[in-house]
Amino acid sequence: MNPLSNCRIINLPKISDNRGDLTVVESHKNIPFDIKRVYYLYNIPSHTDRGAHGHKKLQQLMIPISGSFDIHLDDGIAQKTFHLDKPYQGLYIPPMLWRVLTNFSSDAVCMVLASDYYAEQDYYRDYQHFLSEIRS
Repeated sequence: MNPLSNCRIINLPKISDNRGDLTVVESHKNIPFDIKRVYYLYNIPSHTDRGAHGHKKLQQLMIPISGSFDIHLDDGIAQKTFHLDKPYQGLYIPPMLWRVLTNFSSDAVCMVLASDYYAEQDYYRDYQHFLSEIRS
């Protein structure tokens, strides 16, 4: 099975009452990995893209905490775009996919849960290099 077919929207628990909404994310309960790093993107200027890289081993869950954005995924053969706009849904992204985040709304906040700590050696920064690794 290729990495793109393993991508999926994960519906996270949404608990609502008259005080508001609460969503919970738990390692190995509603996402398929241990969470070792959390970061978020915000104040993204209009018409700006983020990402434009791939990961060798890292798994991620991207959640639109506020606003909306698109994630374009590419496995070297096929491409797929996901539009995220619900804070109780996240996109699971396994390793070996090129990703570009685009179309950020002015109030967008993208929270990323990652399966490991930052390691530059895990990144593919050049698309052609990524393609050569995928096809070898």
